[in-house]
Amino acid sequence: MTTDTNRGTVLAAFVAVTTLFFAWGFITSLIDPLVAAVKGIFTLNDRQAMLSASAFFIAYGVVSFPAAALIAKWRAVPSILIALVMMVFACLIMLGAANIANYNLVLLGLFVLASGITILQVAANPLAAALGDPEKSHFRLTLAQTFNSFGTIIGPWLGSLLFLKGVEVDEGVALTEEVRNNALAGIDTAYFWICGLLLALLAFFYLKRRTVSNAAPVIGSGKNLFQLIGDALSSKWALIGAGAIFLYVGAEVAIGAQMALFLNSDGIWNISLQQAGTIVSYYWAGAFVGRLVGSFLLYQFKAYKLLIVFTAAAALMCLYVFLVGGVTAGYVALAIGLFNSIMFPVIFTLTLERSTASEEATSAMLCTGIVGGAAIPYIVGSVSEASTYTVAFVVPAACYGLLCLFAFAAGRATPVRHSESKVAH
Repeated sequence: MTTDTNRGTVLAAFVAVTTLFFAWGFITSLIDPLVAAVKGIFTLNDRQAMLSASAFFIAYGVVSFPAAALIAKWRAVPSILIALVMMVFACLIMLGAANIANYNLVLLGLFVLASGITILQVAANPLAAALGDPEKSHFRLTLAQTFNSFGTIIGPWLGSLLFLKGVEVDEGVALTEEVRNNALAGIDTAYFWICGLLLALLAFFYLKRRTVSNAAPVIGSGKNLFQLIGDALSSKWALIGAGAIFLYVGAEVAIGAQMALFLNSDGIWNISLQQAGTIVSYYWAGAFVGRLVGSFLLYQFKAYKLLIVFTAAAALMCLYVFLVGGVTAGYVALAIGLFNSIMFPVIFTLTLERSTASEEATSAMLCTGIVGGAAIPYIVGSVSEASTYTVAFVVPAACYGLLCLFAFAAGRATPVRHSESKVAH
């Protein structure tokens, strides 16, 4: 009876934590249609529009270690509640930005929103891994990843319907006041409902706080910020792994953020921006399918070998878009999402196994690497501004090529410990 009660408690705790994975996947993927929308609404060039992605992902570089220190001191559950409150506040900033049509406020709101999500990621990943039998942690994290991917499919589809109705970004074409107001109203509507959903999630998690705390082991070493940073910097593989995460997230986000503009452009599919925006969901759906298939393949093949194949395939697909272009390039670009699928958890796991720093410090350093989602999209936006969206694919091609080298290096290095869990993005 006691065992059944404990199992029920752990299951309830896991359900509560899994809702967080879905929430941040959905919110993060709204960036893709938002980039296309703000370009038209505020009459921006590609580089300026990609600042939306940069403002969001730069939070990971700024907040990851403070988040780890917060969790080390206050533990995971209180930190998650703080993160959700921050995200509600960020939605209020976005509502204000949409109502007064201020792009700087949009950037601020996205930064605060991502800061909350960073805390969620640093806290929820080890929680999901710890809730149950250690031998089944891989299954639990794969399941959590699946819900995260499901959120990333819905986000671009819904965002495109709300943000991009009638919006076009052809050079020399200005939006009518009606279309501009409708797009701003769509942003207002999206973040109003997200705010409501976050409040509901906050209330739900607050009610379940004791269930989660009782089901999970204590997470948090009590180390301060400087101790965590020093520990992470002492490990060569923690730094190499953070660099790999930087490249992967940067490439994935850059492709997703410009996908609608890419498909909308002449010489590719030349479809409406709204239609192109909804099709971006297929890019993220590829990651959803890839994670389901990849979880099975990881039981059959060594992780570093699978990473070599997936990164090489993604690099070649980017080069196809760059060198060939045309209608088929649109299909190839969308299919890159399938090969992005396993990269984050495999890079994370390979690094944890080889890092001499503590798992807590290594995880914080790896989450810091997500700042690549701020830097590389800006570079891609600059390249597409100077040339074309097709040419800009050479940047993620280089990123995937370097990740292939990381996988080879990981295969040659000797693990210093076995990682008991995989961490989701």
